[in-house]
Amino acid sequence: MNLLAETTFTLAHPWALALLALLPLLALLRSKAGGDSVVVFSSLHILERLGPSTRSRVGGMRWASVFLALTFLIFALSRPQWIDRTEKVTESGVEMILAIDVSRSMQVEDFWIDGNKVNRLQAAKKVTREFIAGRTTDRIGILAFAGQPYLASPLTLSKSWLEGPHGLGRVQIGLIEDGTAIGSAIAAAAKRLDKRSAKSKIIVMLTDGVNNAGKLSPIEAAKLASTLGIRVYTIAVGTYGDYIVQTPNGPQRLQQAFDEKTLQEIAQIASGEYFRAQDTAGLEKIFTAIDQLEKTEVSSSTRVEIDEVFHWFGLGGLAFGLLSLAGGETFWRRFP
Repeated sequence: MNLLAETTFTLAHPWALALLALLPLLALLRSKAGGDSVVVFSSLHILERLGPSTRSRVGGMRWASVFLALTFLIFALSRPQWIDRTEKVTESGVEMILAIDVSRSMQVEDFWIDGNKVNRLQAAKKVTREFIAGRTTDRIGILAFAGQPYLASPLTLSKSWLEGPHGLGRVQIGLIEDGTAIGSAIAAAAKRLDKRSAKSKIIVMLTDGVNNAGKLSPIEAAKLASTLGIRVYTIAVGTYGDYIVQTPNGPQRLQQAFDEKTLQEIAQIASGEYFRAQDTAGLEKIFTAIDQLEKTEVSSSTRVEIDEVFHWFGLGGLAFGLLSLAGGETFWRRFP
C-alpha cells in the first residue's frame, strides 16, 4: 500500500480576482474628482499669500486603507483554500524479474532506433526502460546473465533506480565471463521471487542464444519456477546470419543460432508465453503484449480535506475598512 499526500493552495472562485482591475480605475476617478471644498474664497490672491500649497498625507493614508480593504475583500471573495489530498493506493502484488542476456552476441547490430543502427542490448534496454516506466505499481528487479547470472537491481518500486546507473546502467557486456547460462538465470531469478508474498510472480527472459553454460538445464529451471508458482515469459531477440563481434581476443565471427524449441518449452512448462523479436518494433509489441497479459489491479481511495482561509482575508478587509471609517471621523479628520 502506498500513501500519496499532496497539499496545494488554490482559489475556488479565481474569476473574482478580475475585480482587482477596478481599483486602478477607482484611483483614476478619485484623482480627477479632487477633494471637497472646505472654505470658499472670493479670490485666489488671498491663498497665494499663505505660501506654497502642500498635499495632504492624511487623505492619502485614508484612501490607501480603503484600497487595502477592497483588495482584501476581493481576495476573500475568490475563496482561497488549502487542499490536503491523500491517496491510498493498494496494489495487487505483481512482482517480476527482468532477465537480460549480456553475452558477446548481444553486440550484434541488427536493430534500429530512430534511424540509427544499434546493437541488440541497446534495443533491449530502450524497450525495457519504457516497459518499466509503465508498470508504476509493480516491484521489478533486473538480473543480467552471460556465462553466469548477476543481480543488477533488487526488486524495487523505484522506477528512477531501475532506469538509472544502479539498474539498467549495470546491464553491460563484458562484466562477467561470456556464455549463455539460461538455466542458471531462471533459477537465480526464481530464488529472488520465491520468498516474496506477491500474488503474481513473473520472470521475463530476453536472450539471443543457446544455453551453453551453467550447471542447471533450462528445462529443469523452468520446472523449478513452475513448482514455485512463477510464470516465465521467454523472448528470442535477433536475426539469423553471420556476424562479427568484438572479444578480448579481437574480432570473432559469430554464426547466429537460436534454441527456439527450448525457449518455447520453458514458457509452456512455466505457464508463460514464447515470443520472437527481429526488430525494435517487434520487441516493443512483445513487451506491450506482456504488459497486457500481466495487468496490475490497483484500487485507490482519495481523502480530501479543505481548509478555508477566506475568512482571514475578510477580517483583513473589515479591519482596513473600520480603520478608514474611524480615522475619517477622528485622527484623519480635516479641519478648516
